[in-house]
Amino acid sequence: MYKCNQIRLQQTLEQFSQFGATENGGVTRLALSKEDVLARDYFKKCCEELGMDVKVDDMANMYATLPGKKDLPPIVMGSHLDSVIKGGRFDGVLGVLTALEAIRTILDNDIELDAPLTIVNYTNEEGARFDPAMMSSGVLTGKFARDVMLQSTDKEGTTFAQALAQSGYEGSEENRLRNALAYIELHIEQGPVLEAEHIEIGVVEGVKGMVCYEIRINGESNHAGSTPMGMRKDPMMLASKIMNELDQKLGQLDEELVYTFGRMNVAPNIHTVIPSEVVFTIDSRHKDPDVMNQVEHILLSLQGEENGCTVQAVKLWGRDTVHFNPNICDEIAAACKNFGYSSLRMYSGPGHDAQFIASIVPSAMIFVPSVNGKSHCEEELTSYEDCAKGADILLETVLMLQAKQSLNQTAISK
Repeated sequence: MYKCNQIRLQQTLEQFSQFGATENGGVTRLALSKEDVLARDYFKKCCEELGMDVKVDDMANMYATLPGKKDLPPIVMGSHLDSVIKGGRFDGVLGVLTALEAIRTILDNDIELDAPLTIVNYTNEEGARFDPAMMSSGVLTGKFARDVMLQSTDKEGTTFAQALAQSGYEGSEENRLRNALAYIELHIEQGPVLEAEHIEIGVVEGVKGMVCYEIRINGESNHAGSTPMGMRKDPMMLASKIMNELDQKLGQLDEELVYTFGRMNVAPNIHTVIPSEVVFTIDSRHKDPDVMNQVEHILLSLQGEENGCTVQAVKLWGRDTVHFNPNICDEIAAACKNFGYSSLRMYSGPGHDAQFIASIVPSAMIFVPSVNGKSHCEEELTSYEDCAKGADILLETVLMLQAKQSLNQTAISK
């Protein structure tokens, strides 16, 4: 077994945290911004110094490849370099840089490879500058149409196409990822489970299905001081009642179900006026489609009239549960056992590029703990020791997959 260099990984992470650094220790590195381009330039430099060949596709996805001895598809690692506004120093970038550290360790130890190894940096994973999230991996896998994505616009009115051209990272469609032996994405958990249970590595078996509904309640505005309570058609009061009932009903379905009332808009939103309309969202996630079907049945049952108000449930979006390749998951678990690191089989609630890539390449993910479960904020933290343990497992898994090939593709994909 080969251990990665924790100090070197820490230094690399700290260097990348300077690209878009915020005052409180986080980063703002929006896709194809000047900060993102600086991070891309440095990533490219690091890879080329190792003798890797760096190519870019037509969505600005970057691919840095270390050749193998045989003419085989690569084993791919990676994640993304972009961040949300005032995000953390580990989300996304850790998956790219642990892959870089794995390559450095391979070269340090003169390890021979049969299959090439490729590190990928996906563009606009966060969707913080351009909608939607996971844009470029979505284009790669046919989930989104490139022509439509090019017209996505940021808050300043810049289209993705314009930002792409200005970045200097618009490459060729022929460089797109199409065929690989495996894809492994390391990521921070972005949740509290691993830390709370004192587990070092999460073996991610898939990404949970989800639905997001908008509940629209229309009533009647009137003066807050002169309208008796019994004569009101108050959508705010009804919204409170509905949310409480949903909490009761959904909470009884399954202990692993999560649901969030995330956004609320009130009109006219004046303290002296009974509202005329209240709109709120509910986001719900679970790995079992039967549970998600029950959630949708409960939400759709809200349609109708109550207390003089009309209620409508509108589905905004949803996704099915994605199950990762069980053979790769087993290899990750075996790598943990080899190192003596504790592990937990789990599903991801947040979405990741791997959920799209899994439709074209056998895929899996590795999670490392998030301190206090925090992410998408400047307080986001994973200890450098845990980062290095994740890098160890990533490297060991890649080497185990290399050895298992000989190289028979069915060893991974079946």
